[in-house]
Amino acid sequence: MANRVVIRPSGHEIDVESGESVLDAALRQGYALPYGCRNGTCAACLGEIVSGSFSYTGGRPPALTEEGEAAGQVILCQAQPQEDGEVEVQEVEAARDIVVRTLPVRLAAIEELCHDVKLLKLKLPAAERLQFLAGQYIDLLLKDGKRRSFSLANPPHDDDYLQLHVRRVPGGRFSDQLLEDMKPKAVLRFEGPLGSFYLREESDRPAILMAGGTGFAPLKSMVEHAIASRNHRPLHIFWGVRAKRDLYMAELAQSWAETHDWIEFTPVLSDPEPEDEWTGATGFVHEVVAQRYPDLSGHEVYMSGPPPMIEAGRTTFRAAGLPRDALFFDSFDYAPDAVQGMAAAGIDPG
Repeated sequence: MANRVVIRPSGHEIDVESGESVLDAALRQGYALPYGCRNGTCAACLGEIVSGSFSYTGGRPPALTEEGEAAGQVILCQAQPQEDGEVEVQEVEAARDIVVRTLPVRLAAIEELCHDVKLLKLKLPAAERLQFLAGQYIDLLLKDGKRRSFSLANPPHDDDYLQLHVRRVPGGRFSDQLLEDMKPKAVLRFEGPLGSFYLREESDRPAILMAGGTGFAPLKSMVEHAIASRNHRPLHIFWGVRAKRDLYMAELAQSWAETHDWIEFTPVLSDPEPEDEWTGATGFVHEVVAQRYPDLSGHEVYMSGPPPMIEAGRTTFRAAGLPRDALFFDSFDYAPDAVQGMAAAGIDPG
């Protein structure tokens, strides 16, 4: 039987199932409470009890002193409500509220998504968790001091693994090393979360989510977070790639649209192969968006992908009336060695 807990001062209400912690229930329902270790040792999720009673399966957590417990403090990653109640804790509402950290991570698995994109699953140490907003990215740190940026494809509530979509770039030293030479259980370091590209949950405007290539990764995080948080404002996903084989998670995106009437999905091919037998949208993805939405004055647009797509989208969408404060983007710039390798292979970085 679930107990209802009200988060103050936001007023958000969450249903906490039997045996579930307040933090886990909040994350499951799309509310971002502050947290760090998720095992009761760091006090990042420390709150105050306003009403109700809470218990801990393993006894009082290490981060909670006797004096703090007597004063009504509560460790939300471990606390289980015994009745309906209220707790006071400041929810994370913007990127400035997120602590950027440098952490080790283990490469747990590499899975093939399509001919040139692989899924990396990264596992944090048992005592660590990464708090982030849907759409943010991390920097993987290289031994020579360089770094590579990758968006997090998993939503914040599904953080057993940090998931990255990595495109193999011919001649790209990092992607070659990571996808070909590195074995599972290898240890990497990263810094994050980073970036101001995240879903603005306070808005009720219909949102256009436009991706190019692996720019689908942060949009996946956003959509799955919106579903979990029951934020049912209209979302229309446009995903532009060259050919059908590049739509590496089209079935997943289509399932969102089939399951939720407030989500729409439009894949766009710029150069379909004859064997694709494609009858859907073709051309440049930003032009398809503009054709579908000639007036964007009442919308928000989130774009992630290569710089040429971003620049074209900015110009086109502002001409369609999109307010400047309603445009958010993440430009997937390639490192110089990757650009050189692509040029040598005759591949357009865009």
